[in-house]
Amino acid sequence: MKTLFGSTAAGIIIIILAVAVVLLAVTLAQTNRRLNHLSRKYRIFMKGNDGKSVEKAMASKIKALDKLDSRQAENASSLKNLQKIYDKSLTKYGIVKYDAFEDVGGKMSFALAMLDSENSGFVLNAIHSRDNCYLYIKEIVKGESYIMLSDEEVEALRTAYHYGEENIQ
Repeated sequence: MKTLFGSTAAGIIIIILAVAVVLLAVTLAQTNRRLNHLSRKYRIFMKGNDGKSVEKAMASKIKALDKLDSRQAENASSLKNLQKIYDKSLTKYGIVKYDAFEDVGGKMSFALAMLDSENSGFVLNAIHSRDNCYLYIKEIVKGESYIMLSDEEVEALRTAYHYGEENIQ
């Protein structure tokens, strides 16, 4: 080897360099293969679009998301307002039909209780006789009346007070 490379140390260096060149060639081939794979993925991603059009598409999607966020906030506010209105609505009721007088049949008289979610509202009592019909209304505040209620009115109020409880389970 001395004659070929001039010295033994120079021969070893050349062999090491040859191995390094082979390793670098293998690494370059692997890197080139990975680059080609990424290039294919990039072409599929772009599919005829340039980078600016992708950027525009992303910007429009972000704007759409911002609009959705603002609409969601508006919807939440509207829903809260609707809940307040609903809580004040007379959504619970109870009705009791009865005969107010012995000479009048057919249960033409009735007591109707209408309450909101806080059990405030009114009781309407319609008393029907052969000659007339009398209507009486009594205010209900949180399930209580300041005016004495008849048995039929109390029953209608109790029915309204518990309205919907059988559905909540």
